[in-house]
Amino acid sequence: MLVLARKTDESIVIGDNIVVKVVSIENGVVKLGIEAPKDITIMRNELIEEVKASNQAALKGADKEDLATLSQMFGH
Repeated sequence: MLVLARKTDESIVIGDNIVVKVVSIENGVVKLGIEAPKDITIMRNELIEEVKASNQAALKGADKEDLATLSQMFGH
């Protein structure tokens, strides 16, 4: 992991087309602005983890018969 120190209004560049800028620092909270092409997905890590956990919980509750029925419905 690369660790960089930045002040308000300073930025870093990732690759050729992603810019991460420190917009503000208030009460220990850093606000970042991210400029990236529209085809780049930007998502908070805690949301990704929440979706993964939700998907895993849903799989535990599903039985094989339900999964087979869904698979047939979608042609797999």
